[in-house]
Parts: sequence; structure tokens; C-alpha cells
Amino acid sequence: MGMFDDIVGSAVPKGSLAKPLILALVALLASGSLFKGGAPDASAKGSAAAPPDEGDGGLLGGLGGLLNRFQQNGLGDEINSWIGPGQNKQVPPSQLGPALGPDVLKQLAQRSGMSEQELLAQLSKVLPAVVDKLTPNGRLPSRQEAAAFMDQGAA
Repeated sequence: MGMFDDIVGSAVPKGSLAKPLILALVALLASGSLFKGGAPDASAKGSAAAPPDEGDGGLLGGLGGLLNRFQQNGLGDEINSWIGPGQNKQVPPSQLGPALGPDVLKQLAQRSGMSEQELLAQLSKVLPAVVDKLTPNGRLPSRQEAAAFMDQGAA
């Protein structure tokens, strides 16, 4: 995946949790199609979309599905801070779990081999930076931009 791997790898702390956490992030953000889910860009604050089909594009439909899920669970300000310029607002593990949902959290824990509590603690630290780096223009990339992004560094 090239640049995606670089972005995720740069946001994840080194050590024994690195590989399991990277597995969880890849499962959450890049299963099937990275930017699937049609999340609103930063200019469409507050708009809610239908829940993404989990069978189409990964656990939540990729980055767009993740952003939609967070918007729907009252974390729109936090998500918009991750996408837009400026400081990234943190989401405590106690809010991250309900936003992801129990089924997604269980699948991520199984894929990573981490406990749900440990996974939430780590994701709450690294997810803002990963989303921030995946949205460098203050919005979700178009499908063409995402394809180019995924191809960079793969050659």
C-alpha cells in the first residue's frame, strides 16, 4: 500500500504494540476501499449519512464510513478537527468504543490480538494523527486522489 503504510507506521509508537495496532488500523481504514463510505468533507459539518454497509469495503466502509460513524455518534467536532487544519481533538477511549460499535470493536480486537480496552486506549492516541495525515487537504480525498495516494510509493 505504499504511502498508507508509511502514514500508519509513522503514527504508531514503536514497540510490541506496533504490529497489532497497525493490523487494527488497516482493518478499520483500508479493508476493501480506503475512502469508501462517502463521508462529508469538512465543509459539510453536521450532515449525517446512512450507516455504511459493513459488507462493502471493510468493517465500516473505510475512512469515509469511520468518519460517518463518528459524526452520527456526536463526535463531529473531533472528526472535523482531525480533517481540518489546527490541533487534533482527542477522543477518550470511553467515547471511542461506542462510536466504533461493539461488533467492530470485537472484530478489531480479534484481528489485532489486543484486548478491547488496550485497543481503545491505543486507538484513541493514534487515530487522530492517522486521519489527519490521510486528509491533508482538509477533506476526504476524491476517489481519483485516493487511488493516486495509494499508488504512491507502491512502485
